[in-house]
Amino acid sequence: SMVRGSGEEAAMFLFQLPEDVLFLVLSYLDPRSLCRLSQACKRSYMFISRDAVWRKIAKDIINTGLTRQGIDLCPSIPLKDRVRVSHNWIHGVCRKEVLLKWKINLLPWIQLDCDVLYLSQAANISAYHLRADGGKLQNRRVALFSGHQEDVCRFTLTDTHLISAGGDGKIIVHDRGSDYSVEYYGHNQEVNCIDCKGGVIVSGSRDKTAKIWALAPDRFGQCLHTIPTYDRVWSVAISPSLCNFVTGTACCENFAPLRIWDIERCHLVSCLGTEFRRGAGVLDITYESPFQLLTCGYDTFIRYWDLRVCSRKCVMEWEEPHDSALYCIKTDKNHMIASGSSYYGVVRLWDKRKTRCLQMFQLAPTTSSPVYSLCFNTTHLYAALASVLYSLDFRSAASQSWK
Repeated sequence: SMVRGSGEEAAMFLFQLPEDVLFLVLSYLDPRSLCRLSQACKRSYMFISRDAVWRKIAKDIINTGLTRQGIDLCPSIPLKDRVRVSHNWIHGVCRKEVLLKWKINLLPWIQLDCDVLYLSQAANISAYHLRADGGKLQNRRVALFSGHQEDVCRFTLTDTHLISAGGDGKIIVHDRGSDYSVEYYGHNQEVNCIDCKGGVIVSGSRDKTAKIWALAPDRFGQCLHTIPTYDRVWSVAISPSLCNFVTGTACCENFAPLRIWDIERCHLVSCLGTEFRRGAGVLDITYESPFQLLTCGYDTFIRYWDLRVCSRKCVMEWEEPHDSALYCIKTDKNHMIASGSSYYGVVRLWDKRKTRCLQMFQLAPTTSSPVYSLCFNTTHLYAALASVLYSLDFRSAASQSWK
């Protein structure tokens, strides 16, 4: 009867099967087939709209909000919708928009926290709500964080604080829920980088030191340790395990540019890599797990390190095709990496399972600005250049592979 009946009757018969059997049958279908089957009848539409049907597909493609461990970072958005938008990321289907412009060239840094975008411009950091209908900024900023005498180099967010590092050598801890802030002179020269996890702040500076600070109330603002790195520190990142942190340095001295340090004892745990050419400074570091991290910098490579395998050699690497320095990287904690290059506002998307770049977007073809910072969620990518903040909106009509 299933063969002879109409498509709707066949679908009704199919959806009378036990749920576990039905999930198994549907697991063999690709997204296009699932969408077609969902149109057969109301029951098929309701069943196929469930997240459980799409989970296996969503975990195998880029930027759906599912991590490699299976944690869902965006549970409020149906997985079916996220899989559709993921195909737009894969095929480069998006709409570019200018969100903000300013008159003088700066070195901006951005962070995204749910529906709030934080942007540093010169000595201040502004917070903007993203509009509910999409990725545009609401006209009025919702918060302003200030206090530096020179430009903010980097800042980082915790649930309760925003911690900024400035060219004036200061570190300022701002309470996100009030106007309260505490500032202290952290370094003798500009503080290039900062990270905070588990009540500990790590800062790195041009003065060739990394410092560990307490964020806990009983030792607030206290410098716990100073580590001489003998090279300018461009980037730092604290491991999710909270036991170690890594410094990325300028590679202008005879020291490995990537070094892992013990937070408690402050001794050197290991050096990552062995052969870096002089000047191959590390500009950005991001951990994906306590033993997996990504790095990028002046030597044009993104490198993927797995500390369980080997610290002397990265397990994978991807080269910027136009031989540009890489200023920043972000990951979806699964298959996708986004990188910002040093010329013409080039943003690249990478699939870790492939050797070549997946997509390239030239945001500023007439100016030579680097992408100083970028961040993304499942629908939008935001990129900060010297004088403009761009967004790429990937919610456009379904890409060809879905039709």
